Amino acid sequence: MGRTLAAAIGIASIAAAAVASAEPPAGAASCSGCHPASTRVTSPVPRLAGLDRAAIVRAMQDFRSGTRTATVMDRIAKGFTDEEIRAIAAWYATQK
Repeated sequence: MGRTLAAAIGIASIAAAAVASAEPPAGAASCSGCHPASTRVTSPVPRLAGLDRAAIVRAMQDFRSGTRTATVMDRIAKGFTDEEIRAIAAWYATQK
């Protein structure tokens, strides 16, 4: 049982590293125009790298539906499908 758990954790770690180093999905590059990549940058716009995947998905869906207001994000979010939002959120969640 212990070896199986250790193997599963090892495989999950490798998969997470592969996703973290993979090219960003379509649309993710547009985020870097406003969202800072560096932790050294002070900005009122939150850094996306490392944020919870579900939180990013929820925020994007809220912007898209209009339940969360913004100056630009509501218009940007309308350009993404649910599948694209999930892919972008998953990629950013694995970034450091």
